[in-house]
Amino acid sequence: MDATTETRVLDWLSGRQDEMLAVLEAMVNTDGGSYDKAGVDAVGEQVRGFFDTRGIPVERVAGTRFGDCLRATLDAEGGAEGNARRNIVLMGHRDTVFPRGEPERRPFRVERGIATGPGVADMKAGLVMNMFVMAAFKAVGGAPGPLVALFTGDEEIGSPEGRPVIEAEARRARAVFNSEPGRPNGGVVTGRKGGVFMVVEIEGRAAHSGANFEQGVSAIGELAAKVTALHALTDPARGITLNVGLVSGGQSVNTVAPSASLQIDLRYVEPGDRDEIMGRIHAIVGTSYVPGTRAALTIRGEFLPLTQTPAAARLFETYVGAAAEGGIAVTGEFTGGCADSGFTAALGAPTLCAVGPVGGKAHSPEEYLEVSSLVPRAQALARSILRLERAGL
Repeated sequence: MDATTETRVLDWLSGRQDEMLAVLEAMVNTDGGSYDKAGVDAVGEQVRGFFDTRGIPVERVAGTRFGDCLRATLDAEGGAEGNARRNIVLMGHRDTVFPRGEPERRPFRVERGIATGPGVADMKAGLVMNMFVMAAFKAVGGAPGPLVALFTGDEEIGSPEGRPVIEAEARRARAVFNSEPGRPNGGVVTGRKGGVFMVVEIEGRAAHSGANFEQGVSAIGELAAKVTALHALTDPARGITLNVGLVSGGQSVNTVAPSASLQIDLRYVEPGDRDEIMGRIHAIVGTSYVPGTRAALTIRGEFLPLTQTPAAARLFETYVGAAAEGGIAVTGEFTGGCADSGFTAALGAPTLCAVGPVGGKAHSPEEYLEVSSLVPRAQALARSILRLERAGL
């Protein structure tokens, strides 16, 4: 690594906080819920405009129902050899969990060093950070391999369209940095649970609950029995949890319920546990606890667990050292939350998650970002990129 290159990259980033905030403000004030394709794509146009003015090419992978995926690329100067020919990936998602109109109700605001607004930490600040790191290497040069910044549009609902794009990138990745928000204590994420999000539709038979009760078959009765059986699969010692978080059903209070539905959130730690638990879930769905009912299960979304391989551990240690040189003490954390980083890790790409600027209370009106973390976290990421070879990556 050229020490002069590192100094120039860090110096370029050091005075960019106000510029970062301006880009972030425009993003936060643009609607971008996962099901709002037009809004997510509008944020994408902001990303594209940023790169266009800096001469960084952007490829668009069109989404059918959800936001397009954008792939910005920066080649290594003078070419690269060996492992350095493999891409260094900076990853993030543009979609948020908030309904249309939320930015108008709660626009971007900075007060006493804290920025607020929908998606400010999760994860528009991480996108901005990735954009400026790419711009720094474009301006200064010296990238130790091709840099790719991936901006997807549907992570909050399990990346149904983004996942193939992410997995294709993972297969040619040297290292992956997912810029989800840094933890409130400044930590990063080295492990995540996997998750499967499902809906079960139950069919019964309607009947008047007074005059013809015996002719009815209660889908709600079946739902109640299934919920009890599903929750019994929870095994905290193994990190396995099942939560039926939404239920609905019935026609009227005086009708035996002809239909009902429930939605399941499954979380697990070990990749091998997924098929076992899913098999038991399918058995419960296929059992008629109330004779005459039928049920069908549909998977709505899925994340794979983020597990730390030896290469990922070296990537983490590289980041810890890079952050420490900027005065940031970083620890690694495990979380039950899911993210796109599980897809890249599952394909063997050394992956580190939550390297974005520090924030907290995501998915709530109290979501916040520590403004002072924008530049230091960008510098820590840039240092880490420059030290991959030293780490044997």
